[in-house]
Amino acid sequence: MNKIPFIITILTMLTTQACHWSDDQGSITISWRQLPQIPDSAGFAGAFAGVSSGHLLVGGGSNFPEGTRPWSGGTKVWNDKVFALAESSQEWKEVGKLPRPMGYSVSLTWENSVVILGGADQQQHYSDAYLLSYTENGLVLDTLPSLPEPNANACGALIGDVVYVAGGLDAPTATAAKRTFWSLDLGKSASERRWEVLEPWPGEARMLSVGGSLDGAFYLMSGVALETATDNSLPQRKYLRDAFRYQPGKGWEQIADLPHAAAAAPTPAYASEGQLLVFGGDDGSLAGKNNELKDKHPGFRTGIQAYHAGTKIWENAGEIPTDKQPDPENNPNASTWAPVTTTSVIWSGEVVLPMGEVRPGVRTNRVLAAKPSK
Repeated sequence: MNKIPFIITILTMLTTQACHWSDDQGSITISWRQLPQIPDSAGFAGAFAGVSSGHLLVGGGSNFPEGTRPWSGGTKVWNDKVFALAESSQEWKEVGKLPRPMGYSVSLTWENSVVILGGADQQQHYSDAYLLSYTENGLVLDTLPSLPEPNANACGALIGDVVYVAGGLDAPTATAAKRTFWSLDLGKSASERRWEVLEPWPGEARMLSVGGSLDGAFYLMSGVALETATDNSLPQRKYLRDAFRYQPGKGWEQIADLPHAAAAAPTPAYASEGQLLVFGGDDGSLAGKNNELKDKHPGFRTGIQAYHAGTKIWENAGEIPTDKQPDPENNPNASTWAPVTTTSVIWSGEVVLPMGEVRPGVRTNRVLAAKPSK
């Protein structure tokens, strides 16, 4: 393989960085910038995101109200607001509400609508499925066939008109993740749409994985399994590095392990030039220290991992730009962080990472955008 320069240009008061990344197609530049911030002082994790009528739509999710933390008695609050950003606008508009406050759904853009599958609130997980569109008259919400089971914290991706959903969690109190794999052909008429239960991957059950699609195949990468020790009734997270590829009609195969776990990284992974890019994620290295670190937690991984389908290897593909300002412990939204538990969206030629969790219990209202170019 030939090594070529992979240059990351950081815009909007972020520092320029450079690294090397193999690509048989030639030099690639990724320019980063920040879009207008979501009009919420804390921001949300687990929000859905997608594109309809040229607008970027973001909604739902959860947060701990500004200034509160789970270890200081803060209570998680769930959101039902939907925000829209036009390409020419510098301001988000609140354009409607979801059927209920909820988050941690699988969300994908299909044709002119946003697919929203499953999700959760404080009490339960849901099997509801929707198509959300934005028109000049406002939001239009159509129903899709319900998932075979309630599910949240799953991952998914589209291959053509077929949506695939892998893993997840069926209830807030679940002690094990799901090892389920489902598909729904959105190209069929509404009366003919049915979820198909498919053979799952040859690996552990998992949630908070990264999905992706490349060259007609579905990819399932990283995530966490839940394990309960005999002397402890509370499940513990096991961070996973393994990855799998599913080819319709041919089944699953295991591919190379990720260099490190990327649990809850923005999903789906970005597909470009025969490669899948996984942005950041939680590698689990600090998972046992959350209560000790609290607001001194440094945040999650910033590295970008790229899987090259041709060579079947993973490579370092640079960094998500971050910018730590003074007093990040008490004023986290003055800084720019690498987010997890957020949906990645392709909008106007950019990969958008809207909001997300930036350290345990802390959200961001910032929206990052990366534009790859040759």
